[in-house]
Amino acid sequence: MSKLPHMAALAMLTAVVAAPVLTLPLPALAGPEGHGNAEQLLGQAAPRGSGRVVRIEMTENAYSVQRVQVRAGETIRFVAVNRGQFVHEFSFAPAAVHAAHRPEMAMMMEHGMITPDRIVSLTMTMPGGHRMDHTAPNTVLVEPGKTGEISWRFTRAGTIEIACNLPGHYESGMAAQLVVTPR
Repeated sequence: MSKLPHMAALAMLTAVVAAPVLTLPLPALAGPEGHGNAEQLLGQAAPRGSGRVVRIEMTENAYSVQRVQVRAGETIRFVAVNRGQFVHEFSFAPAAVHAAHRPEMAMMMEHGMITPDRIVSLTMTMPGGHRMDHTAPNTVLVEPGKTGEISWRFTRAGTIEIACNLPGHYESGMAAQLVVTPR
């Protein structure tokens, strides 16, 4: 099966969804960390490869789960497997942080840092000199056929969102709920 019809459809969707957003100023909700802070993210990064494994498969604009539940005090090793034909993001943060991040992701695609099926670079300078590093510990971009991992220690209860912020993906339903219950 040829990738060309799928890539053309994704490019068109990207243009339609991203174009209106690119003219807006970038919100400051994400903060200097780019993808939230420890308070917003209900914990902090853990040593790579540590924790109970939670495996999530990503396909075209869908996660294999709609809800992940963990307990405060628990360390989780998220294993994000991309079974699709396009790059996908596995990122967890409050909805407002994701909303602030989506225009940056659209800009990264517009400038060729990410293509529909390949990650070219994880760093770019945004208009106005703001540097965008897609290296925050609570997010990973995963190319088709590859796997990404995040190890995280959850320290407090709350509910945040798992999302793919690439243009058109979230809008097509690529989101899930991450619920951290009290100890």
